[in-house]
Amino acid sequence: MEKKYLFSPGPTMLPAQVLLRMAEPIMHHREPEFEKIFAEIREGLRYLFQTKQEVLVFTSSGTGAMEGAVSNILSKGDRALVVRGGKFGERWGEICKAYGIDFIPIDVEWGRAVDPKKIEQILESNPPIRAVYTQATETSTGVRHPIKEIAEIVRRFEDTVIVVDAITGIGVFDIPMDAWGIDVLISGSQKALMLPPGLAFAALSDKAWKFVERSDLPKYYFDFKKELKSAKKNQSSYTPAISLFVGLRETLKMIREEGLEAVFRRHERLASATRAAVKALGLELFAPETPSNALTAIKIPEGIDGSKLQDLFFERFGITVAEGQDRAKGKIIRIAHLGYYERLDMIMVISALEMLLKEMGYAFELGSGVRAAEEVLMA
Repeated sequence: MEKKYLFSPGPTMLPAQVLLRMAEPIMHHREPEFEKIFAEIREGLRYLFQTKQEVLVFTSSGTGAMEGAVSNILSKGDRALVVRGGKFGERWGEICKAYGIDFIPIDVEWGRAVDPKKIEQILESNPPIRAVYTQATETSTGVRHPIKEIAEIVRRFEDTVIVVDAITGIGVFDIPMDAWGIDVLISGSQKALMLPPGLAFAALSDKAWKFVERSDLPKYYFDFKKELKSAKKNQSSYTPAISLFVGLRETLKMIREEGLEAVFRRHERLASATRAAVKALGLELFAPETPSNALTAIKIPEGIDGSKLQDLFFERFGITVAEGQDRAKGKIIRIAHLGYYERLDMIMVISALEMLLKEMGYAFELGSGVRAAEEVLMA
């Protein structure tokens, strides 16, 4: 018998009670029963996003909400600023290009966070820039960007909004949308929300909604105005992923019962334990200065095949971890600890890492990583 475990930064592991709820007989999405579920979801999402605004829900991957945050916010002739510090930062630029939006890139070294001062300098010297697009966590590198500081800068520019891809940030660490003045905040279901892929979320500030009113880019399915109108009736504009909505109600209940502060502390503890284990094994973090609590990106030691290491995780233990993407392929592995993870989960994956490294000829004291993680988790 072999169990399977997901330690990729999306999809992540799912709670049993959520799976059971989603396995119940399906309902029709125009029935009062579904409207009741939708109403609970709306309230739960406002709590999670820490906003008084409506959080729009789309049946799509998170990229759908990213696309909508370009097509609904900008207009023909607008210019954007894009932080590119990994594959998902590059995606913002690709979406802008698809809609004919001219953008200024800030290319950040992979494994490093963007310097807010660079954003400030560009905004001051290249008016008018209508939107700044960035990640909260750059999932491909494990970096956390300084969103609070960036939002403070952007807030000074009356005709510029900050758009944050927090797909691997929401429900992991504190990103209070209203308190920080974030204009567009995006997430997805398959990360800290502990659901399968298939739902995307977008919340907009009053400032951002003014941009929506004047946007003239083409849009149809990802039409924020249309979806807002439907959401206020506890409906979606088009056929939703009904079972995922049912599961979402359950995961939002779980998050509220645990409490946001406790959720953030749990993720911080798991991340700290994983990073302590990495260092105890003599390995290096790919994002040493500003690591995200969503995942830990680990540099592969010299002489070890990173792709082979990832394969062995699954072959030997049924564990899925993520390898590096693009220029980081074969150079790092990424271990997730966002969503439905607890202390013993991290001990297990660190133990597997130790056994595989020993098998592949890496020299270290067996058990040193597990011991370092346990010391953090027991503190």
